[in-house]
Amino acid sequence: MKDKKMTTEKALKNLTKPLLVWYRANARGLPWRETQDPYPIWVSEIMLQQTRVAAVLGYYDRFLRAFPTVEALADAEEQQLMKLWEGLGYYSRARNLQKAAKFVAEAGAFPDTYEGLLALPGVGEYTAAAIAAAAFGRREAAVDGNVLRVVSRITDCRDDITEPKVKRRIREQLEAVMPTEEADIRIFSQATMELGATVCIPNGAPKCDLCPVREYCLGCARGTAESLPLKKAKKDRKIEEKTVFLLLRDGKVALRKRSRTGLLAGLWEFPNTDGALTEETAPAAVAAWGLTPKAWQRKLSAKHIFTHVEWHMTGYTLEVSGEGLPEFLWVDAQGLATRAVPSAFARYYAEANELLEKECDR
Repeated sequence: MKDKKMTTEKALKNLTKPLLVWYRANARGLPWRETQDPYPIWVSEIMLQQTRVAAVLGYYDRFLRAFPTVEALADAEEQQLMKLWEGLGYYSRARNLQKAAKFVAEAGAFPDTYEGLLALPGVGEYTAAAIAAAAFGRREAAVDGNVLRVVSRITDCRDDITEPKVKRRIREQLEAVMPTEEADIRIFSQATMELGATVCIPNGAPKCDLCPVREYCLGCARGTAESLPLKKAKKDRKIEEKTVFLLLRDGKVALRKRSRTGLLAGLWEFPNTDGALTEETAPAAVAAWGLTPKAWQRKLSAKHIFTHVEWHMTGYTLEVSGEGLPEFLWVDAQGLATRAVPSAFARYYAEANELLEKECDR
């Protein structure tokens, strides 16, 4: 490619045809790409928000088997919904899914325009555009991180992609070069995202030798592709210390429900308190809950990273006696299995499950 003859507009204009040819020959076989039904497409897009494709596949299959229609999701019990979502994180997505499902079920059909989809709970600009294009053939460009990276490299864009005005401009640029045939519209955004996920990859050198549009890429021609896109540095996460207790009593473990608002809202957790308590100070916290320690068993450390906060957890496993707080729910292995405990407590969940299963075997 001769850089001096190539402009941003020409680079993007030349993108469409070779990109679609490449996609049809090389796209990964993902189940939501094999349908035009807006319901499974919508479910996949919500699940894929801030979550890797590999992590979503199993959840997607189980979710659709449990809730094969939007009406089934609208009528689902919250506990079943949250249990199926357990481990995916960002649980507000599941609640918004059900809110939107009830809206769609009452309306009798999914909205088929970008504006209509954007009005659904939990649906933002990217998701609305992705569903509008894939399910309804609307000329709406879905712009995610992969797309921002691809376009930044192709156009040698040096602007900060975290700026809303830059995202808007890139979306406008893509919509200007989107194909007009419905079959091509449905896959255009998917093709751009696929290129970013498998060839024009993040966190490393792009695989320019495999790229179907490298001859039109300004970043490749100028040697800037690997340094793009540009974005401002993230703020350091806030670190919070917590002490988690696996309280065992008569073959059962204590759970409690988190607040209906805030982080991990409405999910089940093991009783915990702020701060990193030592072996000397932890008994006082247990006593404050109306319980008497009988035998201290194990100390378990764990860490969980959220988007803006990081939990550093010290955990204690112990046998107790006493009534405990009214909010405590004492469950056996079966009861634990039916309740949604977020992956933040994964190490403690595994430990509790092992201990409760041993109780069942006695």
